[in-house]
Amino acid sequence: MSGKSRAGLIIGILVIVVLVFSLFSWYIGTRNELVGLEENISAAWAEIDNQLQRRSDLIPNLVETVRGFAAQESEVFTNIADARARLAGAGSVEETAESYNELQGALSRLLVVVENYPELKSNQNFIRLQDELAGTENRIAVARKRYNDSVQVFNRKIKMFPANMIAGSLGMEEKPYFEIEESARSVPEVDFTG
Repeated sequence: MSGKSRAGLIIGILVIVVLVFSLFSWYIGTRNELVGLEENISAAWAEIDNQLQRRSDLIPNLVETVRGFAAQESEVFTNIADARARLAGAGSVEETAESYNELQGALSRLLVVVENYPELKSNQNFIRLQDELAGTENRIAVARKRYNDSVQVFNRKIKMFPANMIAGSLGMEEKPYFEIEESARSVPEVDFTG
């Protein structure tokens, strides 16, 4: 073998090695990016879950504060407790929708009770709980947006060629957006100022 053909063979082998190394590096980089994007979604969902739990913890305190001022309104509190129990035990979509609507009605009656007690509206515990609840609702909205933004980036990436091949080989699928129900889009008007 002549020196020229040997040099050509070595150059050819080096080109193949460089191409294989480049493809391998690209694969590892894309795989790691997809895993990182998926982890961002998990972290964003955990924040939503955290804020929803915070809200769940605040609502009973708000109800108890109102209950302390409006003890004679026990029917309203009983209706809220019954509606929450039915919602938790709902077995079908229809039962869930009916229980949800029942709970919304009971909470609306609670707000009417609040309006009837001016001293409650000026109570520091009530004001603090109301502010915390409003802050929590804002945090939920921010966390939901952060989650949906993460989902959008991930979903776009796993659909684009050639990353879609890697995503498919890893079993990665589109993630769902956190969307609110159409009925929840209309915000009830609540006025604690009297």
